[in-house]
Amino acid sequence: MGFRLTFMGPDARAARVRAGYRRAVDSTHGQTELSTAMRIRLRLFAICRDRVGRDHLDLELSSVNPTVRELLRCLPDAAPELAPLLPAVRVAVNQRFADADQALGPDDEVALIPPVSGGGSEGRGWLQAEPLDPRAVEATVAHPGAGAVVTFQGAVRNRTGEHDVTHLDYEAYDGMAQRVLQQVGEEAEARWPGVRVAVAHRTGRVEVGEVSVVIAVSSPHRDAAFEACRYVIERLKQDVPIWKKEVDTNGEAWIGQGP
Repeated sequence: MGFRLTFMGPDARAARVRAGYRRAVDSTHGQTELSTAMRIRLRLFAICRDRVGRDHLDLELSSVNPTVRELLRCLPDAAPELAPLLPAVRVAVNQRFADADQALGPDDEVALIPPVSGGGSEGRGWLQAEPLDPRAVEATVAHPGAGAVVTFQGAVRNRTGEHDVTHLDYEAYDGMAQRVLQQVGEEAEARWPGVRVAVAHRTGRVEVGEVSVVIAVSSPHRDAAFEACRYVIERLKQDVPIWKKEVDTNGEAWIGQGP
């Protein structure tokens, strides 16, 4: 799905450019060259991808020095299906969350990040499609000085409200999710000195009763381990780009992403 440029008279075209007009270019039909434009490929995930029907949009921004704010401003014209989601989405540039004034370059990797559903140091935060082994996650933080090891397991329940759940489908922005998982673990380790954090999260289809996320925290003392574990799960639900689609007997829906 995309938009092709419609040529207008010079006055109308200039007015559109001054107003920050943008358009999506259908990659199957080529593009129109403009000396004052920059082309950006915007990656789409989860509900954003489903609404548009493809995993990216090719956008031409009329400014040679566009910002994230300008990118967001163009989206209702480029992809009207995304308009209801825009108040809740964020933009990632090169796998890091970006503020509205960040400048965009032609080689940047840009992604539209819908609200995440949540579902350590390097090597203690990872994604996997296979079933999780909580004991293996715990082993990455165990050490002789750990007087406490707290483990959280999030599992797929069989019912939400009045509906029977059949399974969940998890989708992740792999590179960024890995980076943010590690960042969250490092934040906890800095906030509670002496703790070690490991996080493993499933991707793909997860059946009822299966574990979708394991967080293990070791610490010399139990209070810090409990507090750090709760901190990690709350941060995971806020910022790690992992989304879940709940499939039940009445249909399916992305969780936490609006109507």
